Amino acid sequence: MALVELIMPKMGESIVEATILSWLKKPGDKIELEESLLEVATDKVDTEIPSTHAGVLKEILAKEGELIKVGSPIAILEAEVEDAKTTPAPAPVSTPKSRDNQSDTRETPLTTSHANGIQHAVLDFKTSAKFYSPLVKNIAKEENISVAELETIPGSGAEGRVTKKDILDFVQHRKLGTTVQAVQRAKVSVAPSAPLIPASIYAGDEIIEMDRMRKMIAERMVDSKRIAPHVTSFVEADVTNIVFWRNKVKSDFQKREGDALTFTPIFVEAVALAIKDYPMVNIQVDGDKIIKKKDINIGIAVALPSGNLIVPVIRNADQLNLSGLAKVVNDLVKRARNNKLKPDDLAGGTFTLSNVGTFGNVMGTPIIMQPQVGIIAIGAIQKKPAVIETPYGDAIAIRHKMFLSHSYDHRVVDGALGGSLVRRVADYLEKFDMNRGI
Repeated sequence: MALVELIMPKMGESIVEATILSWLKKPGDKIELEESLLEVATDKVDTEIPSTHAGVLKEILAKEGELIKVGSPIAILEAEVEDAKTTPAPAPVSTPKSRDNQSDTRETPLTTSHANGIQHAVLDFKTSAKFYSPLVKNIAKEENISVAELETIPGSGAEGRVTKKDILDFVQHRKLGTTVQAVQRAKVSVAPSAPLIPASIYAGDEIIEMDRMRKMIAERMVDSKRIAPHVTSFVEADVTNIVFWRNKVKSDFQKREGDALTFTPIFVEAVALAIKDYPMVNIQVDGDKIIKKKDINIGIAVALPSGNLIVPVIRNADQLNLSGLAKVVNDLVKRARNNKLKPDDLAGGTFTLSNVGTFGNVMGTPIIMQPQVGIIAIGAIQKKPAVIETPYGDAIAIRHKMFLSHSYDHRVVDGALGGSLVRRVADYLEKFDMNRGI
């Protein structure tokens, strides 16, 4: 047997840290290779982390609730010899001396000297009743921020925790000579206003605690409405050709692919084509700069059994044919509802599509997924009498109609562009070729 150090693995290109949600094993438990060891949460998705070795869990280094950087140690495993790699065992921890033989570090902060001559404070975080992530602690040590100073920093994270941004803002303001009180006032001035009237609770009312995902959704939706002035344009499209075509080919597609052919990939195809015609909706805002995205990555909103919403991303949607889009859509939806998505499945979106018609809604005014600048909602398809042009004059016929609504960021997308995009999506849907194959 050999001791190996398990580290927080890299879970995606954009993921640099994760929060420990729960340990699925306890010290002393036998672990199989690739067996799920713990559950972590990133800012995108919850996922389980498998063990990289078989053996016995000796020690847990990262506690539940801690924010851990990718590459940081999270546990020590006593691995089987044939399975253990050359990973060195962690250095043994020296036994603390008795209080009679050592000074109390709570009274006198210590410092450590590095090769460059810079001294960093050795802080005793046990003196604080607040929780600080390892990343925040490291920054505090590097910047010589005392525990007393750390406690004065207003936290914007969950349950008031100090985040990386909070402590870096504090460092910046301190360098400029700004007081902590001024930092607090600045944060309050830009924070969303608290409800003026508290909720009223009466006998028989049920109080339901928001889960982590619902809290995250709530925070992001409020942020999006605060950041972007939303404008919504509406168009009604005649999708009769699409309805008839799908009815004609869906059985063959099911037999050939073993999966259903829904309307969603057809809608995604139309959106991707329209974005190619109007690339200035495929952008993001960075301060006073506009970032024009090269790839067209379309997110599709998926309702989960829990009632929450998640938005996996179809990368390079404009480069896939209809059959390819159908396969990707079905795969993402299935994995989303089975909690099998990976962090990268939710990253990199440049535009979003939401099908509110799934719930029988005829239209909606969706909220933009930041940092994107647009989102289209597809309403329910309904049979309606409509005037159509024929070689013999106008006539009234039963047609399949639906509404499309495009919410866009009016900081960078004006009505002409926002309205033209959704009109172009409708045009592609209405001109759908009933003779095409799949």
